[in-house]
Amino acid sequence: MKVLLLDRNHPLLENGLKSIGFIVDADYDSPKEIILKSIEHYDGIVIRSRFPLNADFLFAAKKLKFICRIGAGLENIDLETAEARGIKTFHAPEGNRDSVAEHTVGMLLMLLHRLRIADNEVRNGIWRREENRGDELMGKTVGIVGYGNMGKAFAKRLKGFGVEVICYDILEGKGDENARQTDWDEFSEIAEVISLHTPQTPLTLGLVNKSWIDSMKHPFYFINTARGKSVVTADLVDALKSGKIKGAALDVHEFEKSSFENPDCSNWPADFRYLAASDKVILTPHIAGWTFQSKRKLAEVILSKVENWKKMHNIAK
Repeated sequence: MKVLLLDRNHPLLENGLKSIGFIVDADYDSPKEIILKSIEHYDGIVIRSRFPLNADFLFAAKKLKFICRIGAGLENIDLETAEARGIKTFHAPEGNRDSVAEHTVGMLLMLLHRLRIADNEVRNGIWRREENRGDELMGKTVGIVGYGNMGKAFAKRLKGFGVEVICYDILEGKGDENARQTDWDEFSEIAEVISLHTPQTPLTLGLVNKSWIDSMKHPFYFINTARGKSVVTADLVDALKSGKIKGAALDVHEFEKSSFENPDCSNWPADFRYLAASDKVILTPHIAGWTFQSKRKLAEVILSKVENWKKMHNIAK
């Protein structure tokens, strides 16, 4: 069986696939049109976010039995077509959940304690203490929207901060010892910090909009390490201007490419430029799940899932 690697990953994945009997090829640079000409020869694909795997691509991959997504989100894969064609899809939210959780805590603390602003001022010879008085996390109610791998990992990291953690999820029975699940009415009534941990789906596109923000009973801090297109940036900016959102920490952005790579930020609209200039906002370039450790763990998780799939189907080495 042949596997095509379309994105660079930790070398243990390629070596591991070979060790369990796969022939592994790699093409990290050819345009999609070129790959389409040879994809019919492959039983498996390993991809991060290089380009979408749409229906045309999946029908061209006549022998394809599985797709490995090195990450958590699956929005770049036509899952309906994959399922209809019997193609198994693997992803690895377990692999970078710890990285996302730590990054989320770090961004929140930077925001509350004005660390980025104060650091920049001191580096430029400005010494302002009262203007940089912080806002403590202790005693606040932290609300997590989406309580899967990422949300649960973030809630676990909040233990010891002296906060109440609540979660809201479209599925029932998701709460645990680290977060109490609530309905939306209670969530919107008491949340003071809101962290988004939802996948990108038709239900979450544009989720955080004016009506969603207005439904919150109190001004709140907002964090997004999930997907940028879940937030309507213009409405976020209006809420920052009005004070309904006290501050925002954003690792993902509405105007990113679907590949998450190398956007032309100079052409992003005025709303994003407002965020970039605001001292109420922390911005990072989609790196919450991007650590040395997560790179290895993502590869390990995918390799384990493929190996188990191979054994389940009694595919000989």
